[in-house]
Amino acid sequence: MKILVTGARGFIGRNLCQQLREQPQFEIVEWHSSHDPSELAGLLAGVSTVFHFAGVNRPDDPIEFMRGNRDLTQTLAEAVVAEALSSGRAMRLVFASSTQAGRDNDYGSSKRAAEQAVFAAARTPGVSALVLRLPNVFGKWSRPDYNSAIATFCHNVARDLPIQINDPAAPLELVYIDDLVAQCLHIAAGGVVALDDAGFVMIASRYLSTVGAVAEQIRSFRDSRHSLTTGRVGTGLERALYATYVSFLPTLDFQYDLPMHTDARGTFVEFMKTPDCGQFSYFTAHPGVTRGGHYHHTKTEKFLVLKGLARFRFRDVQTGAFHSIETSGERARIVETIPGWTYDITNIGTEEMVVMLWANEVFDRTRPDTITCPIQEPA
Repeated sequence: MKILVTGARGFIGRNLCQQLREQPQFEIVEWHSSHDPSELAGLLAGVSTVFHFAGVNRPDDPIEFMRGNRDLTQTLAEAVVAEALSSGRAMRLVFASSTQAGRDNDYGSSKRAAEQAVFAAARTPGVSALVLRLPNVFGKWSRPDYNSAIATFCHNVARDLPIQINDPAAPLELVYIDDLVAQCLHIAAGGVVALDDAGFVMIASRYLSTVGAVAEQIRSFRDSRHSLTTGRVGTGLERALYATYVSFLPTLDFQYDLPMHTDARGTFVEFMKTPDCGQFSYFTAHPGVTRGGHYHHTKTEKFLVLKGLARFRFRDVQTGAFHSIETSGERARIVETIPGWTYDITNIGTEEMVVMLWANEVFDRTRPDTITCPIQEPA
């Protein structure tokens, strides 16, 4: 399938082209701002779908809105109609409009006029058209102070620069770039999409928030390097915002240091905490060193020996029952602590031992749930 993408070097176009290139069934033809609109007709040979992302949203002169949105779209639509009629090939024109098209301003008026050109083209046999009225789109490869407030916030917060918020309660309707690209790939493959009552494509995934809430969330990503607390970045809007934020990190900030607590036994490092799923740490122990010697009432832990040879000893604090486990970094084996059983871990090898640790709750010094209780093996 041959796909033409206009605005191929813009924010949305770059993301779509990258993912199209990852799928061998697509052949991509790119048109961008360095090209002349007169070249569009010559690029349509063999094309089945056109994604029209090129446009103007921040010109120096307002007159450029109509030239860069209405007139360019009209030229493209006419070229698609001519190609479909001459070739007899079915063609689909997909236009990325804006929710601003429903407003009476220069940008909105130009986008609305562009929509009309696209819908007019669809009255030609063999030509179908889809118009996506997009709200704020955000994600990697967006430009600060140009594409979206999210890009500006991420760029500035990642560099400890101030961000300007006039109304924290102002609502935001957001679309994440990878969700939008996924819908475009579905369209490119000939998939059916749902339309709303006005005939516009129903955007598959939208997020509703406020300017203040989004800004606070982005600041929390920066602060997590100091608090070590990582939020729920695996789903929904928080996942999308986090991916966008880290995409704006300067290369020098691709890394950061953690506090290391070192004594005669070895080193202990906490590296990630969560709001409600505990924390992750690791520790080392020199040969012959024993760590632990305590029990918990409710806290539970999982230990994974990454390097070295370890012996875990357990004793039931009520019955005195004893249990011992030996494991090493040569085997991926989890050893769990059990509430009411005191335990310790000894490096019984000849090299440094390295152990990864997950606890089901973040350590709270005021309520540590850690009771010292050395183990004495049964006679």
